[in-house]
Amino acid sequence: MVSVGVGLGLGLAVPEIGRGPLLPSRQVAELLLATGFGVLGAATVIFSVLFLVVQWAATTFTPRLTLFRDAPIVWRTFAFVVGLAVFCATAALTIAGRDEVSLVVPAVMGVLLLLLLALLRSLLLQAVAAIQLAPVLRSVSERGRRGLDALRASGPGGAGGPENPAGPGRPAGRGRLRSTVGWPGSGTVLQRVDTGRLAAAARAADAVVVLRVSPGTALRHGTTVAEVYDGELPASTVLRALETGAERVFDQDPGLAFRLLADIALRALSPAVNDPATAVQAVDAMEDLLLRPAPARVWAHEVADRAGTVRVVVPRPGREDFLRTALDDVIPAARNSPMVLIRLRALLENLRGTGHGRVDGPVGRRLAWVDDELDARFPRLRDALAKERAEGGDRAEGDTGRVGEERPDGG
Repeated sequence: MVSVGVGLGLGLAVPEIGRGPLLPSRQVAELLLATGFGVLGAATVIFSVLFLVVQWAATTFTPRLTLFRDAPIVWRTFAFVVGLAVFCATAALTIAGRDEVSLVVPAVMGVLLLLLLALLRSLLLQAVAAIQLAPVLRSVSERGRRGLDALRASGPGGAGGPENPAGPGRPAGRGRLRSTVGWPGSGTVLQRVDTGRLAAAARAADAVVVLRVSPGTALRHGTTVAEVYDGELPASTVLRALETGAERVFDQDPGLAFRLLADIALRALSPAVNDPATAVQAVDAMEDLLLRPAPARVWAHEVADRAGTVRVVVPRPGREDFLRTALDDVIPAARNSPMVLIRLRALLENLRGTGHGRVDGPVGRRLAWVDDELDARFPRLRDALAKERAEGGDRAEGDTGRVGEERPDGG
């Protein structure tokens, strides 16, 4: 709508410019109409590329990957095409009853066409990147890092709230439970929570809202989404602060990045694809995210009003949730791939060595799981890795891959 408005305004204003050389208005009007109808074909190109890339990403990576579909360049280019068509049609009608028109009119049209070509070039380059593994992994990792940074800023020890590692419960020092808010609609996904709006409403009612679901959670009819303590707050007010949709989004859901990376690794490890190198690349991206600081387990993000009174409590995921999403499906799927098992073991060793996990904790349990898979399926490889650790030598990834190769003499 903004592009249509700008195109309409330019189509009315530009023909009023009388400076510069003059051209016959009839020829200029024909040029404008031909260009206006011609650029509409660019919309066909945009949607053709969109359909192809979305289908490719769904079948090659994961159907939950919507980076290109949601990319601003796609819809801004489409809006620019519509605005340019409106400008050409409006300007042609404006100069229809005149004998001559300024050269500025076709010049403006030419500049807009060049801008459209630049947008189409950027769109096509992004489409090419969206069907290649490395750019996709980088895009998912970047969004995951932003989500984890926001989680750390609001997490225990961060600037956004006090520590409550036990998760959301009855707020300390508050009154009794007043009401429970259930989801009244059909199945959907919680995408975002407008905590500022909800805190303002809770402050006006002198209430505390404790959410029982976090962004990324699937909601079903009757699902308890929140509890209201102290004051009386209508359920409709709470529900208006919840933004839902058909799919998970990155904004407030750092776990989505781990879900996508795990999906890519699982598809690569499926018998139909059998591409362990792709799975290793996905695990590389997982490690980059898992090594970033994050709360250890599920915790409660408390949002206070201007007076410092806690008004909204939102459950937020911790590192254990990320480990479960990233690894618990990939480890059994990698049981026939020594390359991936070795990479998973290196990831878990790195997590344990950097203080992100302990031997008897979630990291240690998964490390023992990977070792069991190596013992059961690749005992020689497991013995070689144990010998290397005993000697204190670290090999590069390429050397590690050659450890599993058997020589003709059985070595």
